[in-house]
Order: sequence, then C-alpha cells, then structure tokens
Amino acid sequence: MGNVLSILLSGEAGQGLKTLEEMLLESFVQSGYFVFSYEELMSRIRGGNNTTLIRVSDEKIDSFVDQIDILFALSKNALYRVKKRISASTFIIGDKDDIGEDNQEIPGNIKRLPINSIAEEMGGTIYKNSIVLGLISGIFNLDFTIMEKIIKKSFENKKEDIIKKNLLAFDAGYKLHSEIDMPIRIESRKNIDAKYLLNGTEAIGIGAIAGGCNFISAYPMSPATGVIQYLLSKNSDFDIVVEQAEDEIAAVNMMLGAWYAGARAMTATSGGGFALMGEGLSLAGCTETPAVFHLGQRPGPATGLPTRTEQGDINLALYSGHGEFPRIILAPGSLEEGIELMWKAFNLADKYQVPVIVLTDQFYLESTGNIKEIDFSAYKNKSYVVETDENYKRYILNDDGISPRGVPGSGKGFVCVDSDEHDESGRITEDFEIRKSMVDKRNIKIKKIKEEAIPPEIYGDPDYDVIVIGWGSSLGTIRAAISEIDNVKIAFAHYRQIYPVHSDTEKILNKAKKRIAIENNSTGQFASAIFSQTGISCEQKILKYNGMPFSKEEIIEKIKGDL
Repeated sequence: MGNVLSILLSGEAGQGLKTLEEMLLESFVQSGYFVFSYEELMSRIRGGNNTTLIRVSDEKIDSFVDQIDILFALSKNALYRVKKRISASTFIIGDKDDIGEDNQEIPGNIKRLPINSIAEEMGGTIYKNSIVLGLISGIFNLDFTIMEKIIKKSFENKKEDIIKKNLLAFDAGYKLHSEIDMPIRIESRKNIDAKYLLNGTEAIGIGAIAGGCNFISAYPMSPATGVIQYLLSKNSDFDIVVEQAEDEIAAVNMMLGAWYAGARAMTATSGGGFALMGEGLSLAGCTETPAVFHLGQRPGPATGLPTRTEQGDINLALYSGHGEFPRIILAPGSLEEGIELMWKAFNLADKYQVPVIVLTDQFYLESTGNIKEIDFSAYKNKSYVVETDENYKRYILNDDGISPRGVPGSGKGFVCVDSDEHDESGRITEDFEIRKSMVDKRNIKIKKIKEEAIPPEIYGDPDYDVIVIGWGSSLGTIRAAISEIDNVKIAFAHYRQIYPVHSDTEKILNKAKKRIAIENNSTGQFASAIFSQTGISCEQKILKYNGMPFSKEEIIEKIKGDL
C-alpha cells in the first residue's frame, strides 16, 4: 500500500459510525496525517446501511474515490451495497456473523475476527466501534496516549464505568491487529501544520461569522440544518441571533427584516425550502435589500433523495423569483473556499444591495478534512450603511444603480421601502417612466458586479488543448483525476462564481480545442448557464445524478473515453 490509504466503514444506520469516524479523524491528524472523509447516509434513523470513507495520506488530500484498501464490515448488510468497489487487493475485516462464512463471489483478502464476541464480553455491541478503533490504531501504530485522551474526550459525558469499558475494548482491538499482515507505508509528519479538522458545514458557518453575520433565521432542512446548529453553538461567542422559524417563508422575511434594521443576516435551506423562499427573494430584488442565502443542494424533484448529493439547483438559484433583478451566485469547492466565499457573500450583498446565493451540496457539507490555520486579519468587513438626512431618498437614481442605503435610526431621514414599484423616495407609483427607470436602475448593477466577479482557478497544463469545466464540490476529485491523465494537454477550470461568470471565461474556453463539462446533475446546468452568458457550448458533458458524488476513477475513465 502506497502513501494514500482508503478505509471504508460499513454498518447500520444508528450504529454510531459518526462517533467512530470523528475519533479516527482526530487520531490521524494528531498523529501527523492528512485526512479526507465522506459519509454516505441512508434516510433512516436505524436499519439502513451507511458507509464512511476515510482517506489517510502524508500529503493534502480532498477527493472521493471508489478504491477501498481496507473495508470494515460492521453489520450483516455491510458488503452488499459496496461489492462493485471491492477489488482483489481489498482487505475485508469483520466478524464472521457480519461477513458470513462463504464469500467466494467477493474478491479481496477476507479476515474474520471475533469482534462481536469481544464486544459482548465488554457489555454489548455498543463497544464494537471502540474495538475497531483499537484495531485501526494498531495497524497504523498510533500513539496509545493520544488515543486514550481522544476516547476519554469523546465519552466525557458518560459514566466512568462506560469510559473504562471503552478503553478496555480499544485495548482488545489494538491487540487484534497482530493477526493481520498488512504493510502500511504512509509516513506521518510529526509537525503537520494542517492540524485543524473541519467539515463543509463548519466552513460555511465560520465564513458567515467572518462576514459579520449576527442574525440567522431558518427552518431545518437537510443538508443545510448543520449550518443553523453550528451558528447556534457560537451565538454567545459572536452575538448571533438564531431563530428557528415556523417555515421557510417566515425565515426569508425575518432575514430581510433584519437587514432592513441594520443587521447582517442570512438563511440556510435546501432546494425545497428555497422554492418556498422565491417570493422573498423577489422582494429582496424589488426593495434592494441585501440578502444572503445558503442553499445546500440534494437530489430532487420534491423530497428526492434527502440524504444524498447533487448539483441540481443552479437553475433554481438563477431563475427563482418573479420579475427581473440582479443576483450573485457563488459555489465553494474546498473548505478554505467555503470560508472565503461565505465571508465575501455578506460584503457583496451589502455593497450591491442584491441577493447573494451560496451553493453547496450534501457532499461538500458532509466531507471533512484538515486545514492550516487561517489568518482572518485579511477578512475585512465594510458596512455600506449611510447616515441619512432630512432629504434622504432610498432609491435615488444614479449612474451605477447603487443608491445610498440607510436604516431606521441611522440619521434623520425616513427609510421607506415597499414591495410595489416605487419612486426615488420609496413611495408606491404607477408612473410608466419611473417604472422603467427603476428597472434600469436595478439591472445596471450587474455591470459593476461583473467587474468584481471571481475568476476561475486553472489547474493542469497551461498550454492545454482540452479544458474541463467544473464547479463547487467537484474541485478535489476533478483536480486529482486530471493530474493522472497522461499524453493529453489537459487543464481544469474550477468555477467559484456561477453568476455572473468572470469575463475571462470566453478567452479560457475559446483557447481549447475541446471542452468537457463535469456536473452532478442530468442536464449540464452550469454548461447551459455558461452558454447563456457567453454563447459558448461544451462539446461533451460528463454527468452523474444517482445521488453519489463523482469518484476520481469515474472521471479518469470518462474523460479518456471522451478523448
């Protein structure tokens, strides 16, 4: 086994795989490794089969793969759903009751260990995860002192007897590793600088705090619920008002009211919830109220696959809301980008007085990795609220369409806003000329917004013949895939801003002899968005929409097939 190792934990929903994942990730990072993990969850509290992929490396890693080096089968259905990913070199480890006695049709090196009986001796199957934790720690020769601290911290709210039994179960699992002949050649780095474990949900929450967020109103909807929970956990530290609204319509209107009153506010939802927010989005467009939406995508239509992933809501974000008004759509691909773009969303919304939608998805939000410390001194916030005078007009016409925004109490002026068409003072009007002037005023902002658009990052051969276009959460996997494609002058354009796209887009795409769009949806929504903005089409589209993210192997195979 080389310098990257892929471990798959497969067990029942409700079995506690999340706790095991968290302890393993913490132990690997503290021991000097880079990690990447992704949970694939069924939409059941108990009984369904869940899997967690944990990749361990001595270098930065952030891609999803089909490859399984070690598979821990922790329930009777553990192998069924991942059979296609098992190869002859896969080590399959588990109790005979979980793996079965006869597995001739399954390739790989199967090792049956008495995990269940050891757990029963400790007091029940709840100790199974600690046995597996010990087994993996033994395989990697992790420091026992580090592991003991992690176990005690993880179970600190439990009784002393429970902590003691989990330590005994860990020790029993650690001793089991001697029965497995498995060469591990990943060298740990003792002074690793990427020592901060983070998932996508936390990155979005941290970015919101960096952007000055002091109000969030939302109705719970996976996979965005975690953002609400994260900000709730930090509300006293950063003075954030967190309101669980009765529904998404109330949530979006609370958010707009908070901005009107001078707060920096956001809401978080998924596709179904964002659909309900369409009227509020249009209200923000008419009243020119800043607004920040976090849209965590999952497969639709309707409830779809509520615990799986998809990049299916570009069109929803781009075309929601009746009438015509400008907006900005951003999409982070890495943990660092999640922090940066969420911070930027608040400042762009405040500056241009438009809705800013940050698109993520279940794959992004549920993925975990370790990053370096971030210097937040560069994350400056600017308030664009002005002090009003007696002659203040909220919608005064000017060259760039951005009228000075006052808030109640910020001066002597009256801050009048209305959902009907209005004149410069904010009063309702049906004057045709004023109507045209206000539509033009709102739409002219897009020119300034385009000047500040975020350019795509280009990875690979700068003198490319083939350009791969991707966006959002596919960053790590596409980047890893093109790095392994030989004999082709190929590059990858990773887009962090979906709308409006950067002006370099035409130059980037026209330089290539062949253009390939890679998207987690069935129609190539971003390729269509690029065409609508530039008139340039992609000859090939590699699309996936079964609820799973792209794997590195899939992308390599499909690109080579297209070429």
